[in-house]
Parts: sequence; C-alpha cells; structure tokens
Amino acid sequence: MTSTIAPVEERRNFGIGLLLFSQLFFATLDTSAKYLAFIGLPLTQIVFVRYAIHVALAIALFLPLQRGLFVTRNWKLQLLRGLCLLGVTAANFLAMRFLPLTVTGALMFTMPLMVTALSGPFLGEHIGWRRWAAVGAGFVGILIIVRPGTEAFHPASLLCLAGALSAAFYSIITRKLAGVDSAATQQVYSGLIALVCITPFAFNDWVWPTEGAGWFAFVAIGVAGMIAHQLNTIAHRYAPPSTLAPFSYTELLLLALASWLIFNEPPDAWFYLGAPIIMGSGIYIWFRERQLRRPTTIEPVED
Repeated sequence: MTSTIAPVEERRNFGIGLLLFSQLFFATLDTSAKYLAFIGLPLTQIVFVRYAIHVALAIALFLPLQRGLFVTRNWKLQLLRGLCLLGVTAANFLAMRFLPLTVTGALMFTMPLMVTALSGPFLGEHIGWRRWAAVGAGFVGILIIVRPGTEAFHPASLLCLAGALSAAFYSIITRKLAGVDSAATQQVYSGLIALVCITPFAFNDWVWPTEGAGWFAFVAIGVAGMIAHQLNTIAHRYAPPSTLAPFSYTELLLLALASWLIFNEPPDAWFYLGAPIIMGSGIYIWFRERQLRRPTTIEPVED
C-alpha cells in the first residue's frame, strides 16, 4: 500500500476526543519514566529506551502498510519536530528526579499559553480575547498549584518550563505537517531523530531493571509514548493546537492519581483548588469552539 496523506479537516470535537484519549498514554509514559529514575536507571538510558521501543514499534506497525514510510515532503520540519520532542523528553525526565509528578505536570502545562501566543505568528490564527482569557485562567490555576516560593521553584522547575516551550513548538510544527506527511511518517521520524541524538550517550552506565514493576515500566515507556504521540498527531489533523492544547490539562489529574498511588506523594489542598480552574478553562474553550461553528449570516469578529 502506498502512502496516502489525509488532508487537514475541521472536525474539532473528534480531534479533541483523540487528544483526551492520548492523555492516558502520556500519563503512563511520565509515570514509567519517574519510576525508572526512582529505581536508579540513568537519564540517558531512560530516554534511549523510550525512543528505541517507539521506533521499533512504529516501523514494525507502519512499514508493511505504507511503502513510502520514510519519504517526507519537508525534512527540515521533521528534523525540528524530532529535536523539539527530544527537548521535551530530556527536560521533563530530568526534572522528575527532583519534583513530584503533580509539580512537573503543572509546570509543563504552561504550554497552552505558549501555544496560543505562537499560533498567531506561526499559523496565522486569530485568537480572540475570550480564548485568551480562558487560557489565562488555566495559567492562574497552575500558579495556585505550584505556589511561588515552594518546592515547585526548585531549579528543576526551569527545566519544566524549557520543556513546555519545546512542547509548544512541537505542537505548532505538528499542525504544519498535518496533510504534508502521514501520521506514521511523522511518528517514525520524530522517534528516529531523538534516538540518533541520544544513542551515543546511552550505554555509559547501563542498568537493567531487577523486578517486575521495573520491567513493566521499561517496556511501557516506549509503547505508551508511541501510542500517545500517534493519537496526538492524528488529533492535529482535525483541530488547531490552540483548540487542542487546553484539553491536555486532563493529564494533570491522571498524574496526580499516579503520584498518590505509586509514589506516595498525594496532591495537597492547593492542587484541588487549582485543578478545577484549569479544567474549567478547557471546558469553556470547548463550548466557545462549538458556538463559533454554529451557522450564522455574520462572520464573527472576535473569538
């Protein structure tokens, strides 16, 4: 079967649904990474395993179905996308060694604000004051959770913010590649580029897991990563990143649950105050998107 590039479509509810489903796998990815660090695996090895399994699965699944799997119409964007993804992974995995999952997750969720700011100059989208206000409210919720002056402002928090910026550019580039290269081609290139970059540093202090939970995390980190990014890539065919980004907040609740049950780091009262604000901003934007799609004889001036 030859490569067939699906065009970009405006089916925003479907894109949002795919994005929400991907968050379960992203939470599994982050939890597995923290657990591997917890049992003593080096950072470079964790990143290597995450992408080695990702690439192996992607090639095994997609190569028989797509003859032109390695053919890209824009190799420069593919290279940039892969480097952005590696930046997100390395920054986030390193920060997890020092901060709870709820804190790293919350700081990473400054990404929607960054995506909204970048969607104008890079994608030509008009973001009206209502969506700016909703994303801003979500950012306030994040500040409530991390609280300036607490452990969230450990120097590792700066790594999370750098990772969030990389994630914002990754989201923008994914949207630009929608309809240019297939989702399968994008997944192979993003993982392969990251794998090539990390491989020279991965085998210096190799450590194998010694118990069942460690082996589960060892495998799950790559499998969950491939599935999560495949769903995320497909979602961007149906909705722009400024629409999808706020719904990634649902991962924060999943990370809070994992932090509590697996690492015995339960969220505090501030998390329960900030999380509903974050979720509320995403729900508002969903309703706003539905309102903008209603038939009307007058083109809306602001959104």
